[in-house]
Amino acid sequence: MPKLKEDPANKATGKVKVSKQIQDKPIEVTLWDAANKLRGSVEPAEYKHVVLSLIFLKFASDKFEDHRTKLIAEGKEKYIEMPDFYNMSNVFFLEENSRWGFLIKKSKQNDIALLIDTALHTIEKNNKALKGALPDNYFSRLGLDITKLASLLDTINDIDTLKDPKQDVVGKVYEYFLSKFALAEGKGKGEFYTPKSIVNLIAEMIEPYKGIIYDPACGSGGMFVQSIKFIEAHHGNKKEVSIYGQEYTNTTYKLAKMNLAIRGISGNLGEKAADTFADDQHKDLKADFIMANPPFNQKDWRADNELKDDPRWRGYDVPPKSNANYGWILNMVSKLSENGIAGFILANGALSGSGEEYKIRRKLVENNLVEAILVLPRNLFYTTDISVTLWIVNKNKRAQVKTVGDETRMYRDREKEILFMDLRQMGEPFEKKYTQFSDDDIQKVTSTFHQWQAESDSVFENIPEFCYSASMEEVVKKDFSLVPSKYIEFVNRDENIDFDEKMQALKVEFAELLKIESKSKNDLLHVFKELGFPIEI
Repeated sequence: MPKLKEDPANKATGKVKVSKQIQDKPIEVTLWDAANKLRGSVEPAEYKHVVLSLIFLKFASDKFEDHRTKLIAEGKEKYIEMPDFYNMSNVFFLEENSRWGFLIKKSKQNDIALLIDTALHTIEKNNKALKGALPDNYFSRLGLDITKLASLLDTINDIDTLKDPKQDVVGKVYEYFLSKFALAEGKGKGEFYTPKSIVNLIAEMIEPYKGIIYDPACGSGGMFVQSIKFIEAHHGNKKEVSIYGQEYTNTTYKLAKMNLAIRGISGNLGEKAADTFADDQHKDLKADFIMANPPFNQKDWRADNELKDDPRWRGYDVPPKSNANYGWILNMVSKLSENGIAGFILANGALSGSGEEYKIRRKLVENNLVEAILVLPRNLFYTTDISVTLWIVNKNKRAQVKTVGDETRMYRDREKEILFMDLRQMGEPFEKKYTQFSDDDIQKVTSTFHQWQAESDSVFENIPEFCYSASMEEVVKKDFSLVPSKYIEFVNRDENIDFDEKMQALKVEFAELLKIESKSKNDLLHVFKELGFPIEI
């Protein structure tokens, strides 16, 4: 990236004059280029916290300075160093040593990392809403290259976070960076981020317009952000929703708190980062909407005798300790209000598992909670290339009237039906090896779902290779399997194959072949030994 040329007239404020080439780049791309300079000396999992913390500092400082100017203009200069006059307007109060201008002036000093750590600590101490949100002694501990850190500060300094409130510049940058960091970290490490098109699909399916929204594995908070965007797009009131979430990893918990703070979203993510199963931070919560992408096929999530009497599985079998999928499902079901609806992602194995999973799945179906099952394309996630499933679970599938924005829909009674959809042929290429849903894809899926909710059996049409409305009798006949290909008609390709059954059969066959190979090898070694020519392996 070309060097930033300093304008002598701006030395006092630390502002820099940016070349035309840089101005032509989207700011998030320019920032990413600057952040990449830290690579090599800092792991991707580490430097995301460095960059996002600095972006937060710039945003908080810009908001503070803007409000400070307004107080002075209103003749309230004597109050400009009083935190209450900022907090009442949802602005974070910053002491002198936490302000961006102060840090920029000292950005070339050898102790700049310590100064940034001090600034973050002071902001968190002075603003209760940020408790547990900001990195603690992070910059000093990493031993960052001072020159590279100063260059990054200079680049971030060029962001005008308040230029166009409608564009949500900082939110856009934050979202872009979370996505890029997830891509950079790849398999096994990018769990903190659910790709945007998946979150958009869930929001448009369950329509979180007003009420309590909950995410039991909230990562960096993307589900909450998209819920607020959905409300804004339908001219709703953000004050009519309450955000609740929980996150296990401490650094990701901080990312989520920062993500919400940057966007002015109030949320309760619990007192600390904690395991949703072992330390439920919202035991008595009843949510109107749940959006989640919990860890896939989580093993050993509880010990043998732990959580056996947990109230979250009351009325169901205890989820097996070998896989947490049904633990997540029952946690969410237990948190739904009497009219609550949930949209969540799980690995496909949950659609047809045996044992306790079968018993729980059967009870969920018999209790009329499963509303829709959508199998998604492969390569949607940065952490795995497997195909996964979107579940829609609804506590109230009876006839009702629902209003979202200016639209009011009459929903028919769907207690004895489940909608199955196959989206594996949808999506468009993204970042070469990944797939994402286009806006048209999301529109097609959600309009089909909402039409099914509203239209009678005689009007709604099953579409081969795309969707099928199954009766309870059909699901019972197929022994409560929720694999979409067992219900959807396929006319142009042989898709009536149960993936899980096929893989299980292949697993058994492959294991048998390995046994035969091992026996043949041992027999051959024995022959050579008998001939007096032992072979050492």
